[in-house]
Amino acid sequence: MADSLPAPVVADKDAHASDDVLGLIRNRIFSEIAVGDSATITRTLTLADIQLFAVISGDANPQHLDLAFAKETRFHGLIAHGMFGGALISAVLGTRLPGPGTIYLGQTLRFVAPVRIGDTLRTTVTVKERDEARKLLTLACACINQDGVTVIEGEAKVLAPTEPILRRRTSLPEVSMKMGDADLQLLLEHARKPGPAPVAVVHPCDELSLAAVLDAHAAGLISPILVAPRSRLLALAESHKLDISAFPLEDVPHSHAAAARAIELVMHGKVEMLMKGSLHTEEFMGAVVACPGLHTKRRMSHCYLMQTPAYPRPFIITDAAVNIEPGLAEKADIIRNAIELAHVIGVKTPKVAILAAVETVNPRMPATLDAAALCKMADRGQITGAILDGPLAFDNAVSPVSARVKGISSEVAGQADILVVPDLESGNLLAKQLEYMGGAISAGLVLGARIPLILTSRADSRETRLASCAVARMLAQHYRSAPP
Repeated sequence: MADSLPAPVVADKDAHASDDVLGLIRNRIFSEIAVGDSATITRTLTLADIQLFAVISGDANPQHLDLAFAKETRFHGLIAHGMFGGALISAVLGTRLPGPGTIYLGQTLRFVAPVRIGDTLRTTVTVKERDEARKLLTLACACINQDGVTVIEGEAKVLAPTEPILRRRTSLPEVSMKMGDADLQLLLEHARKPGPAPVAVVHPCDELSLAAVLDAHAAGLISPILVAPRSRLLALAESHKLDISAFPLEDVPHSHAAAARAIELVMHGKVEMLMKGSLHTEEFMGAVVACPGLHTKRRMSHCYLMQTPAYPRPFIITDAAVNIEPGLAEKADIIRNAIELAHVIGVKTPKVAILAAVETVNPRMPATLDAAALCKMADRGQITGAILDGPLAFDNAVSPVSARVKGISSEVAGQADILVVPDLESGNLLAKQLEYMGGAISAGLVLGARIPLILTSRADSRETRLASCAVARMLAQHYRSAPP
């Protein structure tokens, strides 16, 4: 009986916290455990958790991985695998109560409510029964989310250890996530359906630019016209064994002339897109801006369409390449352009987060004032087709947990589709950090002109250049049916 046992050693949070700090792991032997003893771990679910669980288990159910599919289900979004909660229960049993040396004999589970990205689960096991003869414990198990809702409950039976164990905690390997090729292939398949679009490629006079043209043509996205000095381009193709003999070539003396001739091809209806080659962005965009015939009622702006392993959906960062320090009117057009792109890629009502360093309006921080004004413009119907909120700091724009901790109740916070940055420098830094340190793949293009402008960096990868052509192809098809 429990009352004849020696006084139990209490598994309090401070003891576990101390062990965690010291990098130790210890158990509690059967004789130290009483009915009513419990232990808890807390874990916040991330997209990476779901993806890694799918990789390990092989459970690629689209309810857990395919956002578009999941939105149409009864849960209206991605949810965790049910057994992810079971794994958390196992972690408590194996590391806290009883801890190392425990032998898992059986487990019942009842899945009461879905677990979503950003949910914080408190997973608790509580001793219900002790079998002295067999050293058998029966424990009630529960996973409870941040709102106090029980999402999983059940009962575990384990053999408790009889010998104390205290060891240094084993270091776990660091796992990095990178985007697979499947998402890019889906994008290419969708974009190539209308057939290749005629595009003028402006001064593709380095290997990467010219190879990107061949890749996009082979993918069925573009029908290129090369605009560059003939002798230089042919020498480049020969030196790198790139076959461009099937492509029309407009011979021009230099990059300035290439930009001017490419724009003439647009104005004469010969091409539906412009693609930047190895010339500088300022030179390319300067020629476009100088041509009134390419203008629309909106200011031109750049969009990065990005996808990263740490976020459950593709998202847009704007403007990170064209407008250096936009004012309120320019930001309104930047948002309108991004909303149009979101619609083209299938986001019916994009959620727009207007970023600043803080999520409160501060008269000394102009970005917060612009954000508040832009939201009011949306309220008055001056910006349509999306839900706007701001100012929002980056963390509470993309993290449901951060938004919840800061008490932000918003349809946008934690689940933004479009991130509007205060200026070009902050946007460019954010996009490049996500690409080079966050494993993101991206597509870059300019909207607000009569045609899509494919604007990639000379350092961009093959995947980025292909994705940019694919998104531009979709946009060109949209412009053909509904001119900007």
